[in-house]
Amino acid sequence: MNFWNELKQPFFALAPMEDVTNAAFRAVVNKAARPDVFFTEFMSVDGFCHPAGRESALRRLKFSPTERPIVAQIWGKEPEKFSLTAKKIAQMGFDGIDINMGCPDKSVVKSGGGSALIENPELAVKTIQAVKKQAGNLPVSVKTRLGARSIDEWQSWLKCLLEQDIANLTIHLRSRKEMSKVPAHYELIDDVIKMRDEVAPRTLITINGDIEDRAAGLKLVAQHSGVNGVMIGRGIFHYPFCFEKSARKHARAEYIELLKYHLDAFDELTNNPRKYQPLKKFFKIYVRDFIGAKELREKLMQTKTTAEAREIIAQSKI
Repeated sequence: MNFWNELKQPFFALAPMEDVTNAAFRAVVNKAARPDVFFTEFMSVDGFCHPAGRESALRRLKFSPTERPIVAQIWGKEPEKFSLTAKKIAQMGFDGIDINMGCPDKSVVKSGGGSALIENPELAVKTIQAVKKQAGNLPVSVKTRLGARSIDEWQSWLKCLLEQDIANLTIHLRSRKEMSKVPAHYELIDDVIKMRDEVAPRTLITINGDIEDRAAGLKLVAQHSGVNGVMIGRGIFHYPFCFEKSARKHARAEYIELLKYHLDAFDELTNNPRKYQPLKKFFKIYVRDFIGAKELREKLMQTKTTAEAREIIAQSKI
C-alpha cells in the first residue's frame, strides 16, 4: 500500500537529520505537535550489512507504533547492499523506504553516498531499482538537492529521478555546494512542478529548505500550485511546536515539560549512556528566551547523565 497517496495534502514531514531525529527526539515532536510523516535518521547500508555495524544500524531504525506513517531512510553507494537492506526493512513494519541522495556531509560524499550520487546518475538509477525490487509493497521515495556543484544541474538530475517512478521526491532547494549558506531557491518550484507533471505525474513533490513552521509551509504551497508536501528540518530547533495546526504562544513551563519528556524518552529508547553527550545539543530548544535561561543551560551542559539533568531542573525553581 502506498501511504503517500492516502495523505491529506499538503502533508508535512519531519526531515531526517543525522544524530537529531532519533527515536527519543521523534517522541518529543510527536508529543509537541506531530507531523503527517516521520523519517528515521539516515542509516548506512554498509553498516547494516556488516556484522560489526548491525547493532548501531538497528538502533537507528527503532520506532514507535504512534509514529505512523514512518519511513526508513538509507544511504550508501552499493546497489547490492541497498537491495539486502531494503529486503530486511520491508519485514520490519515500516511504511516506506527513502533513499538519501542529498546529504552534503564531506565524509558521506567522499564515500560515494548522499549527494555524491547526483554526479553518478547511472548508479543512482541502479540503486533505486535495487530498492524497489526488494521493497515489497512499500513505496520507495528519494530525498535530494537541486545539484552537486550548481543549481543548473537540476533539470537533468531531477528528470532522471522522476523517470524512475518513485512515490515521492523530496527536494532540498539548494545545491550541495551551497549547503545552507544561501536562501532556498523557491523561484524554481514552478519549473520543477511543470517537469513533474510532464515526466511523472504520479510522483508527489515535497519541498524542503528554509521552512520554519506549518504557517510558512502553507504560504509556500499557496504560492506554488502542485506542491504536495512540505518538509521541515532546522525549524524544529527554533520551535518544537512547528507542526501544530493552530499556532499559539507556549509558556516556559511547556518547554521545560518537553525537556523532561525528552530525558525520559532518552532513557527509555536510547539505552546507551555513551550517547548522552549528543543529547546536550537539544537543551537550547527548551531552555531559552527567559530570565535565567543562559545560566540554567550552562549548568545542564555540565551534566553527564539524565539524572543529573533532572536534578538541575528541579533545583532551578522554574
